[in-house]
Amino acid sequence: MKQLSKLESVIFLLGGVLMVVGAACFAFGFSHPQLVQVTSWGFLLGTILFSVMQAMQIYDGPSLVIHRLKRMQYVADIFFVLSGISMVDTVYAFLRRWFENYETYITYFYNKWVVFLLIAALLELYTTHRISHELKKENNQ
Repeated sequence: MKQLSKLESVIFLLGGVLMVVGAACFAFGFSHPQLVQVTSWGFLLGTILFSVMQAMQIYDGPSLVIHRLKRMQYVADIFFVLSGISMVDTVYAFLRRWFENYETYITYFYNKWVVFLLIAALLELYTTHRISHELKKENNQ
């Protein structure tokens, strides 16, 4: 597995921190409108930084299992970014015009960032654990 440089590791960590802080501030209802706007953009920025840095960790080994797990991590990265876009949309409702009425928008898209984040987090937990297990197994052989 290609290791990230020191700067890339800092960017990766910063992205993770922005994701956690943004999601926590947004979810726990800090009702000040300007704070919610800032945290939603911070969360989106964090998801992008985290996802890009994680995608830069390329595996060049022979294990098909690790290659499959890395592809699953790419899917998790897409879901992280979708959750960030959905969170920003929850604040600004820029996708509202794509729906025929407000009720449909609320039902199918508004505040669904939590679902995207849950899917991404579960995929991320699984793949991170399995990749480390497979790398240990590969190094022991």
